[in-house]
Amino acid sequence: MIALALNFAFCCFGLALLFNLYRVIRAPVLTDRVLALDTMVINMIALLVLFGIKLGSGMNFEAALLFAMTGFVSTVAYCKFMLRGDIIE
Repeated sequence: MIALALNFAFCCFGLALLFNLYRVIRAPVLTDRVLALDTMVINMIALLVLFGIKLGSGMNFEAALLFAMTGFVSTVAYCKFMLRGDIIE
C-alpha cells in the first residue's frame, strides 16, 4: 500500500512541477515568476524526501535540507534585487 501511495505522490508532485514550470515561463509579472520558482523548490524538496522514503536512506533528507537552505537564500536574494536593484549594500 505504501508503494502505491508513494507512486501517487510522485505523480502529483511531478505534475505540480510541470504547472510551476509553465507559470515560470508564462507569468505576466516578475513577482509571479519568483513565487513559481520558490514553489518549484518546495516541490523538489518533497520529491527528494519521497525518494528518500522509497529508498530507505537518510542521505536524501540531508540533500533536501541543503536544497531548502539554498532555495531560501536564492529567493531572498532575488527579491532583494527586485526591490533595490542591488544585492550587496
